[in-house]
Amino acid sequence: MKRFVLLLVFAFLPVLSLAADEKSGEPVTDYFPADYPEAPSVRPEGQGIVKYAEDGDSKGNFGRHPVHDNQLFATFKTDRFEHQWKEHGVEVFLWDVQGWIGEDYNKLYLKSEGEVLLEDSHPVEEADLELLYSRALSKFWDVQFGFRQDFRPRPQRTFAALGIQGLAPYWFEVDATAYLSEDGDLSAAVEAEYEIMLTQRLHVIPRLEMGLSLQDVPEYEQWQGITDLTLGARLRYQISRKLAPYVGLTWHRKIGETGHNLKKVGDDIDTLGAVVGVKLWF
Repeated sequence: MKRFVLLLVFAFLPVLSLAADEKSGEPVTDYFPADYPEAPSVRPEGQGIVKYAEDGDSKGNFGRHPVHDNQLFATFKTDRFEHQWKEHGVEVFLWDVQGWIGEDYNKLYLKSEGEVLLEDSHPVEEADLELLYSRALSKFWDVQFGFRQDFRPRPQRTFAALGIQGLAPYWFEVDATAYLSEDGDLSAAVEAEYEIMLTQRLHVIPRLEMGLSLQDVPEYEQWQGITDLTLGARLRYQISRKLAPYVGLTWHRKIGETGHNLKKVGDDIDTLGAVVGVKLWF
């Protein structure tokens, strides 16, 4: 019986101590450092948030340390860097790369896409380079504008570009850009991807690309409407966050008036291919 009474005393002793402190009106703050400052739960009226890059004054930021944002960062990544085996023995090397430098809200992008036909006397089928200024509109969306230079197909063309890039609801990555050529031709390109995580390292990435033209541009094999559609899926194994090889399938088709006119002259308007590539970033 004595042991039982002693156990009860030791068990309730901390509770009785806390109750005594609360009764005395003193909050229990032993788990905070001695110099821990109390801060208001809401931003005081008329007082802005202090940015790290602006002044770094922690005392002015409601007693809290400033967030380490608005610093200069840079990265480069290859979304697609792959060998494609298409129908009729056609082999293609494709690149889709981009790099940027900037801070949280303002960035400068350099993007490039292209295709090289392997085992051909005129191997480069398509090649372009974009220089874009990017400004954050919200947490998940950036607006981008700048220029695009097409080196292939020839003759070369220069475009003004305006678009958005970001993360749509349900985690779809979207990149949509309108282009105005030096000849006044208006076109657009839309890309969307979704990442399905089978495991922490094994991912499936369905992908959609679509091209549009506002007018007929027969010298570049484009007619008004939706010009082409590409669907694909890639199975990617993430060795690390910076290195992820993949395999997959891709299907491309010219559609609408573009497909109709190209089919009339005997061109092949749809192709199916297997791909092997790698995604990198550093």
